[in-house]
Amino acid sequence: MNTYLLSHIKPMNCGLNKSSSNWIQIVLILKVLVDQVMILETMTPLDFMDFRNYLKPASGFQSLQFRLLENKLGVKAENRVKYNRNYTRVFGNDQEALKQIELSEVEPSLALLVERWLERTPGLEAEGFNFWGKYQKAVNLLLDEQRQIAMAEPIENVKEYRLSDLEKRREVYESIFRPEIHDALLNRGERRFSHKALQGAILITFYRDEPRFSQPHQILNLLMDVDSLITKWRYNHVLMVQRMIGSSQLGTGGSSGYQYLRSTLSDRYKIPIVPVEKWNNREDIV
Repeated sequence: MNTYLLSHIKPMNCGLNKSSSNWIQIVLILKVLVDQVMILETMTPLDFMDFRNYLKPASGFQSLQFRLLENKLGVKAENRVKYNRNYTRVFGNDQEALKQIELSEVEPSLALLVERWLERTPGLEAEGFNFWGKYQKAVNLLLDEQRQIAMAEPIENVKEYRLSDLEKRREVYESIFRPEIHDALLNRGERRFSHKALQGAILITFYRDEPRFSQPHQILNLLMDVDSLITKWRYNHVLMVQRMIGSSQLGTGGSSGYQYLRSTLSDRYKIPIVPVEKWNNREDIV
């Protein structure tokens, strides 16, 4: 299945707008992978340990295709857990594998291609439709109206709560509208895509019912599904390992086992193929 996923992601590098059917297929494949973990969970821990002995000393670290898939989607080498970062120790005798990994790390990842694609979203030009200017104006009007409503609240503690909540929302919008704040968050790793890419994603979401943006919106949602399903697969894998071998046994490849797998659930392994800050603040933005 990794081979299929890799073969279908590569052609999409040429044009995201033409690839919605491919993304639907990829999402369905990932759903099958997530469900397959449940089959392994039907084994008892003792049966699993007998089965596991056949794997030694093999490990998921030795999966060339999964590493290529992660690299192609946008997982950065510096974000990997230290134990998993040194691939030469695993593939040291396979020059072809090393070549493929090195190439996958320097080629434009899907995350970068999605960012560039969003930056080209029509309608962001200030001299044309100027969506961003209109959006800022609408947000400011909305916040002013909500402040007036909050100030008119007769119950003092309710008024304070509403004003406090309004201030938090205003700060969120400030981080969206002001490029310098966005860039600072980007440098700290709290944002993933450029400011212009975020603008494009928001525009697509607002105009998702327009024929021009219907397919781009579908692709963004499919990308979210890919990210979510890969995370679910990792999570199910972690729970299965804890259930079968506990949290103290080493992995078959010499890792810390459960502890290592749990670390891959962090944002460092999250696939950066959607502007995550947009979706985290969906209720505020849309």
